[in-house]
Amino acid sequence: MDIKKLDKKWWKKEVGYQIYPRSFYDSNNDGIGDLNGITEKLDYLKELGITLIWICPVYKSPMDDNGYDISDYYDINPEFGTKEDLERLISEAEKREIKIILDLVINHTSDEHEWFLEALRNPESKYRNYYIFKRGKNGLPPTNWRSHFGGSAWEKVEGETDENGNEMYYLHLFSKKQPDLNWENPEVREELYKMVNYWLEKGIAGFRVDAINSIKKDKNYSDLPVDGADGFAHNIKYTLNQPGIEEFLGELAQETFKKYNCMTVAETPLLEYERYNDFIGEDGFFSMIFDFSYSDLDMAKEGFYYSVQDVKVKELRNKIFESQLTQQKYGWGAPFLENHDLPRSLNKFLGKKANEVNAKLLATLFFFLRGTPFIYQGQEIGMDNFERTDIAQFDDIASKDQYQRALGEGFSPKEALYFVNKRSRDNSRTPFQWNSTKNAGFSKNEDVKAWIELTGSQDKVNAESQINNENSIFAHYKKMIDLRQNGKYSDCLIFGEFITVELGNDEIIAYIRKYENQQVLCINNFSDKKQKVELSEIAKSIGKKEIELEDILINNYENIENDGKVLVLEGYQSLLVAI
Repeated sequence: MDIKKLDKKWWKKEVGYQIYPRSFYDSNNDGIGDLNGITEKLDYLKELGITLIWICPVYKSPMDDNGYDISDYYDINPEFGTKEDLERLISEAEKREIKIILDLVINHTSDEHEWFLEALRNPESKYRNYYIFKRGKNGLPPTNWRSHFGGSAWEKVEGETDENGNEMYYLHLFSKKQPDLNWENPEVREELYKMVNYWLEKGIAGFRVDAINSIKKDKNYSDLPVDGADGFAHNIKYTLNQPGIEEFLGELAQETFKKYNCMTVAETPLLEYERYNDFIGEDGFFSMIFDFSYSDLDMAKEGFYYSVQDVKVKELRNKIFESQLTQQKYGWGAPFLENHDLPRSLNKFLGKKANEVNAKLLATLFFFLRGTPFIYQGQEIGMDNFERTDIAQFDDIASKDQYQRALGEGFSPKEALYFVNKRSRDNSRTPFQWNSTKNAGFSKNEDVKAWIELTGSQDKVNAESQINNENSIFAHYKKMIDLRQNGKYSDCLIFGEFITVELGNDEIIAYIRKYENQQVLCINNFSDKKQKVELSEIAKSIGKKEIELEDILINNYENIENDGKVLVLEGYQSLLVAI
Protein backbone atom coordinates (compact mmCIF):
# COMPACT_ATOMS: atom_id res chain seq x y z
CA MET A 1 0.00 0.00 0.00
CA ASP A 2 1.39 3.39 -0.98
CA ILE A 3 0.62 5.35 2.18
CA LYS A 4 2.47 8.39 0.84
CA LYS A 5 -0.61 9.05 -1.35
CA LEU A 6 -3.04 9.09 1.56
CA ASP A 7 -4.28 12.21 3.38
CA LYS A 8 -1.76 13.48 5.90
CA LYS A 9 -3.84 12.41 8.87
CA TRP A 10 -5.57 9.40 7.32
CA TRP A 11 -5.10 7.43 10.54
CA LYS A 12 -7.78 9.42 12.36
CA LYS A 13 -10.42 7.55 10.37
CA GLU A 14 -9.11 4.05 11.10
CA VAL A 15 -10.48 1.38 13.45
CA GLY A 16 -7.62 -0.73 14.78
CA TYR A 17 -7.61 -4.42 15.71
CA GLN A 18 -4.71 -5.90 17.65
CA ILE A 19 -3.63 -9.44 16.87
CA TYR A 20 -1.45 -11.55 19.14
CA PRO A 21 -0.36 -13.92 16.35
CA ARG A 22 0.53 -16.92 18.51
CA SER A 23 -3.06 -17.07 19.72
CA PHE A 24 -5.18 -15.93 16.77
CA TYR A 25 -5.44 -18.87 14.37
CA ASP A 26 -3.21 -21.89 13.70
CA SER A 27 -3.27 -22.70 9.98
CA ASN A 28 -0.82 -25.62 9.98
CA ASN A 29 -1.83 -27.67 13.05
CA ASP A 30 1.33 -27.08 15.11
CA GLY A 31 -0.59 -25.49 18.01
CA ILE A 32 0.80 -22.02 17.31
CA GLY A 33 -1.02 -19.20 15.53
CA ASP A 34 0.71 -17.89 12.42
CA LEU A 35 0.70 -15.34 9.59
CA ASN A 36 -1.25 -17.58 7.22
CA GLY A 37 -3.81 -17.99 10.00
CA ILE A 38 -4.34 -14.23 10.03
CA THR A 39 -4.67 -14.21 6.23
CA GLU A 40 -7.31 -16.96 6.41
CA LYS A 41 -9.35 -14.90 8.87
CA LEU A 42 -9.24 -11.57 7.02
CA ASP A 43 -12.83 -12.01 5.86
CA TYR A 44 -13.94 -12.30 9.49
CA LEU A 45 -12.17 -9.00 10.26
CA LYS A 46 -13.66 -7.40 7.15
CA GLU A 47 -17.10 -8.52 8.31
CA LEU A 48 -16.47 -6.90 11.70
CA GLY A 49 -15.56 -3.70 9.87
CA ILE A 50 -12.04 -2.98 11.12
CA THR A 51 -9.71 -1.09 8.76
CA LEU A 52 -6.27 -1.63 10.31
CA ILE A 53 -4.46 -4.51 12.01
CA TRP A 54 -1.64 -4.17 14.53
CA ILE A 55 0.32 -7.43 14.64
CA CYS A 56 2.47 -8.15 17.70
CA PRO A 57 6.10 -9.09 16.87
CA VAL A 58 6.65 -11.82 14.28
CA TYR A 59 10.38 -11.22 13.80
CA LYS A 60 12.95 -13.94 14.49
CA SER A 61 13.11 -14.53 18.23
CA PRO A 62 13.93 -17.16 20.88
CA MET A 63 10.46 -16.25 22.28
CA ASP A 64 11.60 -15.64 25.85
CA ASP A 65 9.07 -12.81 25.99
CA ASN A 66 6.82 -14.04 23.18
CA GLY A 67 8.59 -12.18 20.39
CA TYR A 68 9.50 -8.96 22.18
CA ASP A 69 13.07 -10.33 22.30
CA ILE A 70 14.20 -9.98 18.68
CA SER A 71 17.27 -11.81 17.37
CA ASP A 72 16.91 -10.65 13.74
CA TYR A 73 14.88 -7.59 12.76
CA TYR A 74 14.96 -8.55 9.08
CA ASP A 75 13.60 -12.09 9.31
CA ILE A 76 10.36 -13.80 10.39
CA ASN A 77 10.27 -16.34 13.18
CA PRO A 78 9.68 -19.76 11.53
CA GLU A 79 6.79 -20.60 13.85
CA PHE A 80 4.87 -17.68 12.29
CA GLY A 81 5.86 -18.42 8.69
CA THR A 82 8.07 -16.64 6.18
CA LYS A 83 8.66 -13.19 4.74
CA GLU A 84 6.60 -14.30 1.75
CA ASP A 85 3.72 -15.16 4.09
CA LEU A 86 3.86 -11.65 5.55
CA GLU A 87 3.95 -10.10 2.08
CA ARG A 88 0.92 -12.19 1.09
CA LEU A 89 -0.91 -11.07 4.23
CA ILE A 90 -0.18 -7.40 3.43
CA SER A 91 -1.39 -7.92 -0.16
CA GLU A 92 -4.56 -9.83 0.80
CA ALA A 93 -5.38 -7.28 3.50
CA GLU A 94 -5.02 -4.45 0.99
CA LYS A 95 -7.56 -6.15 -1.30
CA ARG A 96 -10.01 -5.85 1.61
CA GLU A 97 -9.01 -2.23 2.33
CA ILE A 98 -7.29 -3.27 5.56
CA LYS A 99 -3.91 -1.77 6.46
CA ILE A 100 -1.19 -3.54 8.46
CA ILE A 101 1.07 -2.06 11.14
CA LEU A 102 3.85 -4.02 12.84
CA ASP A 103 5.27 -3.88 16.34
CA LEU A 104 8.53 -1.92 16.60
CA VAL A 105 10.73 -3.08 19.48
CA ILE A 106 13.83 -0.89 19.66
CA ASN A 107 14.54 -0.37 23.36
CA HIS A 108 16.21 -3.79 23.49
CA THR A 109 17.06 -6.86 21.43
CA SER A 110 17.35 -10.53 22.26
CA ASP A 111 20.59 -11.70 23.88
CA GLU A 112 20.78 -13.99 20.82
CA HIS A 113 20.99 -11.05 18.38
CA GLU A 114 24.28 -11.07 16.45
CA TRP A 115 25.18 -7.63 17.87
CA PHE A 116 24.95 -8.86 21.46
CA LEU A 117 26.68 -12.16 20.78
CA GLU A 118 29.62 -10.24 19.30
CA ALA A 119 29.59 -7.80 22.23
CA LEU A 120 30.04 -10.78 24.59
CA ARG A 121 32.59 -12.55 22.43
CA ASN A 122 34.80 -9.51 21.97
CA PRO A 123 34.72 -6.74 24.63
CA GLU A 124 36.87 -4.58 22.32
CA SER A 125 34.46 -4.77 19.38
CA LYS A 126 32.23 -1.83 18.43
CA TYR A 127 29.22 -3.93 19.44
CA ARG A 128 30.13 -3.67 23.13
CA ASN A 129 28.99 -0.04 22.85
CA TYR A 130 25.70 -1.09 21.20
CA TYR A 131 24.50 -2.09 24.68
CA ILE A 132 24.91 -0.79 28.25
CA PHE A 133 27.73 -2.57 30.06
CA LYS A 134 28.83 -1.35 33.51
CA ARG A 135 31.16 -2.52 36.27
CA GLY A 136 29.63 -3.53 39.57
CA LYS A 137 30.97 -2.26 42.87
CA ASN A 138 31.74 -3.96 46.16
CA GLY A 139 30.50 -7.29 44.87
CA LEU A 140 27.15 -5.78 43.86
CA PRO A 141 25.56 -4.85 40.50
CA PRO A 142 26.02 -1.23 39.29
CA THR A 143 22.64 -0.20 40.78
CA ASN A 144 19.85 -1.75 42.84
CA TRP A 145 17.28 -1.40 40.06
CA ARG A 146 14.70 -4.14 39.70
CA SER A 147 13.89 -5.38 36.21
CA HIS A 148 10.24 -5.14 35.14
CA PHE A 149 10.14 -8.93 35.20
CA GLY A 150 11.74 -9.26 38.65
CA GLY A 151 15.25 -9.66 40.02
CA SER A 152 18.14 -7.32 39.26
CA ALA A 153 18.05 -5.25 36.06
CA TRP A 154 21.74 -6.15 35.69
CA GLU A 155 23.05 -9.51 34.49
CA LYS A 156 26.61 -10.59 35.27
CA VAL A 157 29.01 -11.25 32.38
CA GLU A 158 31.06 -14.32 33.20
CA GLY A 159 34.88 -14.09 33.03
CA GLU A 160 35.23 -10.30 33.07
CA THR A 161 36.11 -9.59 36.69
CA ASP A 162 38.68 -6.80 37.08
CA GLU A 163 41.75 -6.77 39.36
CA ASN A 164 39.65 -5.35 42.22
CA GLY A 165 37.15 -8.18 42.01
CA ASN A 166 34.40 -6.08 40.42
CA GLU A 167 32.21 -7.94 37.93
CA MET A 168 31.00 -6.70 34.55
CA TYR A 169 27.22 -6.45 33.99
CA TYR A 170 24.80 -5.51 31.20
CA LEU A 171 21.51 -3.68 31.69
CA HIS A 172 18.14 -5.29 30.92
CA LEU A 173 15.06 -3.39 32.06
CA PHE A 174 12.98 -6.40 31.03
CA SER A 175 14.09 -10.06 30.92
CA LYS A 176 17.80 -10.92 31.19
CA LYS A 177 17.43 -12.18 27.61
CA GLN A 178 16.44 -8.64 26.53
CA PRO A 179 19.57 -6.46 26.84
CA ASP A 180 18.87 -2.73 26.46
CA LEU A 181 20.32 -0.97 23.44
CA ASN A 182 22.59 2.03 23.99
CA TRP A 183 20.71 4.87 22.31
CA GLU A 184 23.52 7.28 23.21
CA ASN A 185 25.53 5.57 20.44
CA PRO A 186 24.74 7.23 17.04
CA GLU A 187 25.72 4.04 15.21
CA VAL A 188 23.00 2.08 17.02
CA ARG A 189 20.43 4.67 16.06
CA GLU A 190 21.48 4.58 12.40
CA GLU A 191 21.17 0.78 12.33
CA LEU A 192 17.66 1.01 13.78
CA TYR A 193 16.53 3.72 11.36
CA LYS A 194 17.74 1.62 8.43
CA MET A 195 15.64 -1.30 9.69
CA VAL A 196 12.52 0.84 10.23
CA ASN A 197 12.73 2.20 6.68
CA TYR A 198 13.24 -1.32 5.31
CA TRP A 199 9.84 -2.41 6.67
CA LEU A 200 8.08 0.77 5.60
CA GLU A 201 9.32 0.15 2.05
CA LYS A 202 7.67 -3.30 2.25
CA GLY A 203 4.25 -1.66 2.23
CA ILE A 204 3.21 -1.67 5.89
CA ALA A 205 1.22 1.36 7.05
CA GLY A 206 3.27 2.04 10.17
CA PHE A 207 4.13 0.78 13.64
CA ARG A 208 2.99 0.39 17.18
CA VAL A 209 6.15 1.48 19.01
CA ASP A 210 7.04 -0.64 22.04
CA ALA A 211 8.48 0.71 25.33
CA ILE A 212 9.81 3.74 23.46
CA ASN A 213 9.94 6.03 26.48
CA SER A 214 12.55 3.75 28.08
CA ILE A 215 15.30 4.38 25.51
CA LYS A 216 16.96 7.19 27.50
CA LYS A 217 18.55 6.37 30.87
CA ASP A 218 19.85 8.71 33.56
CA LYS A 219 23.61 8.68 33.00
CA ASN A 220 24.47 8.80 36.71
CA TYR A 221 23.22 5.23 37.23
CA SER A 222 22.38 5.85 40.90
CA ASP A 223 20.65 3.60 43.41
CA LEU A 224 17.03 4.17 44.39
CA PRO A 225 15.20 3.60 47.71
CA VAL A 226 14.40 -0.11 48.17
CA ASP A 227 10.65 -0.73 47.79
CA GLY A 228 10.26 -4.49 48.16
CA ALA A 229 11.23 -7.51 50.23
CA ASP A 230 13.59 -8.51 47.40
CA GLY A 231 15.93 -5.61 48.23
CA PHE A 232 15.50 -3.94 44.83
CA ALA A 233 13.90 -0.69 43.65
CA HIS A 234 11.44 0.05 40.85
CA ASN A 235 13.71 1.52 38.15
CA ILE A 236 11.43 3.98 36.35
CA LYS A 237 12.61 7.16 38.10
CA TYR A 238 15.88 6.89 36.16
CA THR A 239 14.76 4.95 33.07
CA LEU A 240 11.36 6.25 31.96
CA ASN A 241 10.54 9.56 30.24
CA GLN A 242 14.01 10.91 31.00
CA PRO A 243 14.95 14.51 30.18
CA GLY A 244 16.57 14.65 26.75
CA ILE A 245 14.62 11.71 25.28
CA GLU A 246 13.01 14.23 22.91
CA GLU A 247 16.29 14.53 20.99
CA PHE A 248 16.29 10.80 20.22
CA LEU A 249 12.59 10.68 19.35
CA GLY A 250 12.78 13.74 17.11
CA GLU A 251 15.65 12.20 15.17
CA LEU A 252 13.82 8.85 14.91
CA ALA A 253 10.70 10.54 13.50
CA GLN A 254 12.71 12.68 11.07
CA GLU A 255 14.83 9.82 9.74
CA THR A 256 11.97 7.34 9.39
CA PHE A 257 8.27 7.96 10.07
CA LYS A 258 7.95 11.45 8.58
CA LYS A 259 9.44 10.32 5.28
CA TYR A 260 6.54 7.94 4.73
CA ASN A 261 3.32 9.58 5.99
CA CYS A 262 2.94 6.42 8.09
CA MET A 263 0.92 5.90 11.25
CA THR A 264 2.64 5.45 14.60
CA VAL A 265 1.04 4.66 17.94
CA ALA A 266 3.48 4.78 20.83
CA GLU A 267 3.48 2.89 24.11
CA THR A 268 4.39 5.66 26.57
CA PRO A 269 3.29 4.73 30.10
CA LEU A 270 3.43 7.47 32.76
CA LEU A 271 4.31 10.17 30.24
CA GLU A 272 3.60 13.51 31.89
CA TYR A 273 0.67 15.29 30.25
CA GLU A 274 2.59 18.56 29.93
CA ARG A 275 4.96 16.81 27.50
CA TYR A 276 2.22 15.60 25.14
CA ASN A 277 2.71 18.40 22.61
CA ASP A 278 6.18 17.09 21.71
CA PHE A 279 4.85 13.56 21.36
CA ILE A 280 1.50 14.03 19.55
CA GLY A 281 1.31 17.74 18.71
CA GLU A 282 1.11 19.14 15.17
CA ASP A 283 4.75 18.25 14.56
CA GLY A 284 4.92 15.50 17.17
CA PHE A 285 7.12 12.42 17.16
CA PHE A 286 4.10 10.07 16.79
CA SER A 287 0.62 10.08 15.25
CA MET A 288 -0.92 9.07 18.57
CA ILE A 289 -0.12 7.38 21.85
CA PHE A 290 -1.76 4.83 24.12
CA ASP A 291 -2.52 6.50 27.45
CA PHE A 292 -2.35 3.91 30.25
CA SER A 293 -3.59 6.23 33.01
CA TYR A 294 -6.88 4.32 33.38
CA SER A 295 -5.60 0.82 32.55
CA ASP A 296 -3.97 0.03 35.91
CA LEU A 297 -6.67 1.29 38.24
CA ASP A 298 -7.13 -2.29 39.40
CA MET A 299 -3.76 -2.15 41.21
CA ALA A 300 -3.29 0.04 44.30
CA LYS A 301 0.49 -0.13 43.86
CA GLU A 302 1.45 0.12 40.21
CA GLY A 303 3.40 -2.87 38.91
CA PHE A 304 2.53 -5.13 41.86
CA TYR A 305 -0.13 -7.78 41.21
CA TYR A 306 -0.56 -8.39 44.95
CA SER A 307 -2.17 -4.94 45.23
CA VAL A 308 -5.20 -5.83 43.05
CA GLN A 309 -8.36 -3.91 43.88
CA ASP A 310 -11.79 -3.15 42.44
CA VAL A 311 -11.98 -0.25 39.99
CA LYS A 312 -14.08 2.65 41.26
CA VAL A 313 -16.39 4.16 38.63
CA LYS A 314 -15.68 7.73 39.77
CA GLU A 315 -11.93 7.18 39.46
CA LEU A 316 -12.32 5.59 36.02
CA ARG A 317 -14.47 8.52 34.87
CA ASN A 318 -12.00 11.11 36.16
CA LYS A 319 -9.05 9.38 34.48
CA ILE A 320 -10.88 9.05 31.15
CA PHE A 321 -11.95 12.70 31.25
CA GLU A 322 -8.45 13.93 32.09
CA SER A 323 -6.89 11.75 29.39
CA GLN A 324 -9.38 12.80 26.71
CA LEU A 325 -9.14 16.52 27.44
CA THR A 326 -5.33 16.39 27.43
CA GLN A 327 -5.13 14.48 24.16
CA GLN A 328 -7.68 16.83 22.64
CA LYS A 329 -5.61 19.84 23.72
CA TYR A 330 -2.40 18.55 22.15
CA GLY A 331 -3.23 16.04 19.43
CA TRP A 332 -4.72 12.58 18.94
CA GLY A 333 -5.09 9.44 21.04
CA ALA A 334 -5.81 5.73 20.72
CA PRO A 335 -8.56 4.60 23.14
CA PHE A 336 -8.40 0.94 24.15
CA LEU A 337 -10.00 -1.45 26.62
CA GLU A 338 -7.61 -4.40 26.31
CA ASN A 339 -4.22 -5.41 24.99
CA HIS A 340 -1.77 -8.30 25.27
CA ASP A 341 -0.34 -6.96 28.56
CA LEU A 342 -3.65 -6.69 30.43
CA PRO A 343 -6.30 -9.07 31.76
CA ARG A 344 -9.69 -9.11 30.05
CA SER A 345 -11.70 -5.92 30.55
CA LEU A 346 -14.94 -7.65 31.60
CA ASN A 347 -13.22 -9.18 34.61
CA LYS A 348 -11.14 -6.11 35.42
CA PHE A 349 -13.93 -3.53 35.37
CA LEU A 350 -17.00 -5.63 36.21
CA GLY A 351 -15.76 -8.71 38.07
CA LYS A 352 -18.37 -11.37 38.76
CA LYS A 353 -21.14 -9.06 37.55
CA ALA A 354 -19.83 -9.21 33.97
CA ASN A 355 -22.43 -10.22 31.40
CA GLU A 356 -23.46 -9.56 27.80
CA VAL A 357 -25.29 -6.34 28.70
CA ASN A 358 -22.43 -4.65 30.51
CA ALA A 359 -19.88 -5.96 27.98
CA LYS A 360 -21.76 -3.76 25.49
CA LEU A 361 -21.69 -0.88 27.96
CA LEU A 362 -17.89 -1.05 28.24
CA ALA A 363 -17.61 -1.27 24.46
CA THR A 364 -19.76 1.80 23.87
CA LEU A 365 -18.04 3.88 26.54
CA PHE A 366 -14.56 3.34 25.10
CA PHE A 367 -15.25 3.06 21.39
CA PHE A 368 -16.71 6.53 20.97
CA LEU A 369 -14.01 8.40 22.84
CA ARG A 370 -12.04 10.83 20.68
CA GLY A 371 -9.16 9.06 18.92
CA THR A 372 -8.44 6.00 16.81
CA PRO A 373 -10.06 3.08 18.69
CA PHE A 374 -8.24 -0.24 19.08
CA ILE A 375 -10.02 -3.55 19.69
CA TYR A 376 -7.99 -6.49 21.02
CA GLN A 377 -8.67 -9.95 19.60
CA GLY A 378 -11.53 -11.67 21.43
CA GLN A 379 -12.78 -8.44 23.00
CA GLU A 380 -15.44 -8.24 20.27
CA ILE A 381 -16.96 -11.55 21.42
CA GLY A 382 -16.60 -10.94 25.16
CA MET A 383 -13.73 -13.31 25.95
CA ASP A 384 -12.97 -13.50 29.65
CA ASN A 385 -10.21 -14.42 32.09
CA PHE A 386 -9.30 -18.00 33.00
CA GLU A 387 -8.72 -19.50 36.42
CA ARG A 388 -5.58 -21.62 36.74
CA THR A 389 -5.02 -23.94 39.71
CA ASP A 390 -1.20 -24.05 39.65
CA ILE A 391 1.54 -21.53 38.83
CA ALA A 392 3.05 -24.17 36.50
CA GLN A 393 0.10 -23.58 34.13
CA PHE A 394 1.30 -20.03 33.37
CA ASP A 395 3.51 -19.19 30.40
CA ASP A 396 4.07 -15.47 31.01
CA ILE A 397 7.46 -14.55 32.47
CA ALA A 398 5.99 -11.57 34.36
CA SER A 399 3.26 -13.70 35.96
CA LYS A 400 5.79 -16.20 37.32
CA ASP A 401 7.82 -13.34 38.79
CA GLN A 402 4.74 -11.70 40.34
CA TYR A 403 3.84 -15.01 42.01
CA GLN A 404 7.29 -15.23 43.59
CA ARG A 405 7.18 -11.56 44.54
CA ALA A 406 3.85 -12.04 46.36
CA LEU A 407 5.31 -15.00 48.26
CA GLY A 408 8.30 -12.83 49.19
CA GLU A 409 5.94 -10.21 50.59
CA GLY A 410 4.44 -12.80 52.94
CA PHE A 411 1.34 -13.89 51.03
CA SER A 412 0.34 -17.57 50.97
CA PRO A 413 0.64 -19.65 47.76
CA LYS A 414 -3.17 -19.58 47.48
CA GLU A 415 -3.24 -15.78 47.76
CA ALA A 416 -0.33 -15.39 45.34
CA LEU A 417 -2.11 -17.57 42.78
CA TYR A 418 -5.31 -15.53 43.21
CA PHE A 419 -3.42 -12.31 42.40
CA VAL A 420 -1.78 -13.80 39.33
CA ASN A 421 -5.06 -15.25 38.05
CA LYS A 422 -6.63 -11.80 38.32
CA ARG A 423 -3.82 -9.85 36.64
CA SER A 424 -1.81 -12.25 34.46
CA ARG A 425 -0.96 -11.24 30.91
CA ASP A 426 -1.76 -14.84 29.95
CA ASN A 427 -5.46 -13.98 30.40
CA SER A 428 -5.49 -12.10 27.12
CA ARG A 429 -3.07 -14.46 25.37
CA THR A 430 -5.21 -17.59 25.36
CA PRO A 431 -6.29 -18.90 21.93
CA PHE A 432 -9.09 -17.06 20.16
CA GLN A 433 -12.38 -18.91 20.53
CA TRP A 434 -13.64 -19.43 16.98
CA ASN A 435 -16.20 -22.11 17.85
CA SER A 436 -17.31 -24.44 20.65
CA THR A 437 -15.15 -27.46 19.75
CA LYS A 438 -12.53 -29.01 21.99
CA ASN A 439 -9.78 -26.56 21.00
CA ALA A 440 -12.21 -23.70 20.23
CA GLY A 441 -11.43 -23.98 16.50
CA PHE A 442 -7.97 -22.54 17.09
CA SER A 443 -6.37 -25.26 14.94
CA LYS A 444 -7.96 -27.00 11.96
CA ASN A 445 -7.49 -30.32 13.78
CA GLU A 446 -9.37 -30.08 17.08
CA ASP A 447 -7.07 -32.67 18.69
CA VAL A 448 -4.03 -30.40 18.36
CA LYS A 449 -2.86 -29.04 21.70
CA ALA A 450 -2.44 -25.27 21.69
CA TRP A 451 0.84 -23.67 22.84
CA ILE A 452 -1.00 -22.31 25.90
CA GLU A 453 -3.99 -23.68 27.77
CA LEU A 454 -7.38 -22.39 26.62
CA THR A 455 -9.60 -20.22 28.80
CA GLY A 456 -12.18 -23.00 28.61
CA SER A 457 -15.29 -20.88 28.04
CA GLN A 458 -15.70 -21.61 24.32
CA ASP A 459 -18.99 -23.46 24.87
CA LYS A 460 -20.54 -20.12 25.94
CA VAL A 461 -18.27 -17.58 24.21
CA ASN A 462 -17.21 -18.09 20.59
CA ALA A 463 -17.26 -16.19 17.29
CA GLU A 464 -19.29 -18.76 15.32
CA SER A 465 -22.31 -18.44 17.65
CA GLN A 466 -22.25 -14.64 17.52
CA ILE A 467 -21.61 -13.66 13.89
CA ASN A 468 -25.23 -14.20 12.79
CA ASN A 469 -26.84 -13.28 16.12
CA GLU A 470 -28.04 -9.68 15.90
CA ASN A 471 -28.09 -9.35 19.71
CA SER A 472 -24.53 -10.62 20.25
CA ILE A 473 -21.52 -8.68 21.48
CA PHE A 474 -19.97 -9.17 18.03
CA ALA A 475 -23.05 -7.57 16.41
CA HIS A 476 -22.75 -4.67 18.88
CA TYR A 477 -19.13 -4.03 17.86
CA LYS A 478 -20.01 -4.35 14.18
CA LYS A 479 -22.80 -1.80 14.58
CA MET A 480 -20.54 0.62 16.47
CA ILE A 481 -17.85 0.42 13.79
CA ASP A 482 -20.37 0.97 11.01
CA LEU A 483 -21.84 3.98 12.82
CA ARG A 484 -18.41 5.55 13.27
CA GLN A 485 -17.20 4.82 9.76
CA ASN A 486 -20.29 5.19 7.59
CA GLY A 487 -23.19 6.67 9.53
CA LYS A 488 -24.97 10.01 9.48
CA TYR A 489 -22.94 11.11 12.52
CA SER A 490 -19.60 9.72 11.29
CA ASP A 491 -17.76 13.06 11.22
CA CYS A 492 -19.04 13.88 14.69
CA LEU A 493 -17.95 10.51 16.11
CA ILE A 494 -14.51 10.71 14.47
CA PHE A 495 -13.56 14.39 14.56
CA GLY A 496 -16.00 15.80 17.09
CA GLU A 497 -14.93 17.69 20.19
CA PHE A 498 -14.99 15.68 23.44
CA ILE A 499 -17.09 17.40 26.12
CA THR A 500 -17.37 16.06 29.66
CA VAL A 501 -20.80 15.71 31.26
CA GLU A 502 -20.51 16.45 34.96
CA LEU A 503 -23.31 14.74 36.89
CA GLY A 504 -23.74 14.35 40.63
CA ASN A 505 -24.06 10.59 40.20
CA ASP A 506 -20.85 8.58 40.64
CA GLU A 507 -22.39 5.50 38.99
CA ILE A 508 -22.62 7.21 35.60
CA ILE A 509 -20.00 8.10 32.99
CA ALA A 510 -21.28 10.43 30.27
CA TYR A 511 -19.78 12.63 27.59
CA ILE A 512 -20.80 14.49 24.45
CA ARG A 513 -19.17 14.54 21.00
CA LYS A 514 -19.82 17.80 19.14
CA TYR A 515 -19.09 18.64 15.49
CA GLU A 516 -20.55 21.61 13.61
CA ASN A 517 -24.32 21.34 14.20
CA GLN A 518 -24.26 17.73 15.45
CA GLN A 519 -24.11 16.61 19.09
CA VAL A 520 -24.07 13.01 20.28
CA LEU A 521 -24.43 11.95 23.92
CA CYS A 522 -22.79 8.78 25.26
CA ILE A 523 -24.18 7.89 28.69
CA ASN A 524 -23.42 4.74 30.69
CA ASN A 525 -24.86 3.42 33.95
CA PHE A 526 -22.23 1.32 35.76
CA SER A 527 -24.70 0.32 38.48
CA ASP A 528 -26.91 -2.76 38.41
CA LYS A 529 -29.77 -0.54 39.65
CA LYS A 530 -31.88 2.04 37.83
CA GLN A 531 -30.47 5.57 37.79
CA LYS A 532 -32.35 8.81 37.08
CA VAL A 533 -30.71 11.66 35.20
CA GLU A 534 -32.30 15.06 34.62
CA LEU A 535 -31.83 16.12 31.02
CA SER A 536 -31.33 19.72 32.16
CA GLU A 537 -28.18 18.58 34.01
CA ILE A 538 -26.79 17.13 30.77
CA ALA A 539 -27.77 20.31 28.90
CA LYS A 540 -25.53 22.43 31.14
CA SER A 541 -22.46 20.72 29.64
CA ILE A 542 -23.14 22.40 26.30
CA GLY A 543 -24.40 25.69 27.70
CA LYS A 544 -28.11 24.98 27.23
CA LYS A 545 -31.10 24.89 29.58
CA GLU A 546 -32.67 21.81 28.07
CA ILE A 547 -32.08 19.11 25.47
CA GLU A 548 -34.15 16.52 23.65
CA LEU A 549 -33.10 12.96 22.85
CA GLU A 550 -33.31 12.49 19.08
CA ASP A 551 -31.84 9.61 17.01
CA ILE A 552 -31.10 6.58 19.20
CA LEU A 553 -27.86 5.22 17.71
CA ILE A 554 -26.85 2.58 20.26
CA ASN A 555 -28.86 1.04 23.09
CA ASN A 556 -28.00 -2.19 24.89
CA TYR A 557 -31.66 -2.48 25.97
CA GLU A 558 -34.75 -2.53 23.76
CA ASN A 559 -36.38 0.54 25.28
CA ILE A 560 -35.62 3.93 26.82
CA GLU A 561 -37.53 5.39 29.75
CA ASN A 562 -37.66 9.13 29.08
CA ASP A 563 -40.47 11.63 29.73
CA GLY A 564 -38.66 14.57 28.16
CA LYS A 565 -37.32 15.82 31.47
CA VAL A 566 -35.86 12.77 33.22
CA LEU A 567 -33.95 9.89 31.62
CA VAL A 568 -34.18 6.64 33.58
CA LEU A 569 -31.35 4.24 32.84
CA GLU A 570 -31.75 0.54 33.54
CA GLY A 571 -28.97 -1.33 35.33
CA TYR A 572 -25.88 -1.25 33.06
CA GLN A 573 -27.82 0.57 30.34
CA SER A 574 -25.62 2.34 27.80
CA LEU A 575 -26.87 4.83 25.21
CA LEU A 576 -25.44 6.67 22.25
CA VAL A 577 -28.01 9.24 21.23
CA ALA A 578 -28.12 12.40 19.16
CA ILE A 579 -29.26 15.48 21.11
